Amino acid sequence: MTEGPATDAPRVRHRTVDERSDGQRLDNFLIREMHGVPKTRLYRALRKGEIRVNKGRARADYRLVAGDVVRLPPLHQASRREAAVVPYYWSERLADRIIRRDERLLVVNKPSGLAVHGGSGLDFGLIECLRQIYPEDRHLELVHRLDRDTSGLILVSRQPAALRELHGLLRGTGVTKDYLALAAGHWPRHLTLIEAPLEKNTLQSGERMVRVAKGGKPSQTAFSVVRYVGNATLLRASPITGRTHQIRIHARHAGFPLLGDDKYQNEDSAALTRALGLQRLFLHAERLRFRLGDEMYDLNAALDDELVALLDRAPQQ
Repeated sequence: MTEGPATDAPRVRHRTVDERSDGQRLDNFLIREMHGVPKTRLYRALRKGEIRVNKGRARADYRLVAGDVVRLPPLHQASRREAAVVPYYWSERLADRIIRRDERLLVVNKPSGLAVHGGSGLDFGLIECLRQIYPEDRHLELVHRLDRDTSGLILVSRQPAALRELHGLLRGTGVTKDYLALAAGHWPRHLTLIEAPLEKNTLQSGERMVRVAKGGKPSQTAFSVVRYVGNATLLRASPITGRTHQIRIHARHAGFPLLGDDKYQNEDSAALTRALGLQRLFLHAERLRFRLGDEMYDLNAALDDELVALLDRAPQQ
């Protein structure tokens, strides 16, 4: 038998953007449509013009419009064996930490130790876990971020329209955030606002640090004392601006580093962390308040059990 031409050879595909993807960033759209293609390859294809929108070149941050036609070239996709699979432990644990799931949002009480997304040596993060748990949700996107070691509330959009609206709120003052933090020492009750400009700095080792610097971005955090816990203070911290590591740096700048903060601790806070048997950063995103459309969201996430147990066994003042 004479073999005919192969019919399963990779081919260029064209996808027309529907209303569900209206407003989504092009790179996020590509990650979902070309699942398994390494992100570095996608960005290279964009730079080279292999991926096009309406027959023209487009940047990764281009916001798609319903009706746009996206050209998808036949790029190599990782095999199932190569693709990162989220361990069942994380999927099971996250399924028990869903605070709310409605038509617009997925709200999660993120555990400490889980990054919000893969990359920089990590095969997976929170968003990859959620996409595995909810494969039918084709538009799951992180609305904002939390440090890997911080626990608490994080918002994940289920609709591009909700993502756009929330990003607008976050750029202004439309979202109120409250964190619980345990700081070394006795924080004075009259110290209610820290204003100190912050800038990012990368060390020779590649580790990213943040520091207070005159040329940094203006940064403000409101603090209030919840109660004194032995030689430490349980604080409520409300960031007015949203800089990387802001609460942690402002607490240290005030002279009261957060307990369990391996990156920004001093000798006293490190010693107190060990004495209390704390195995993680004591920083928890406790509350989020905002209005989305005609609905007011007031979300709360209780402290993790190990943090509650630490507070219960420590001397109260």
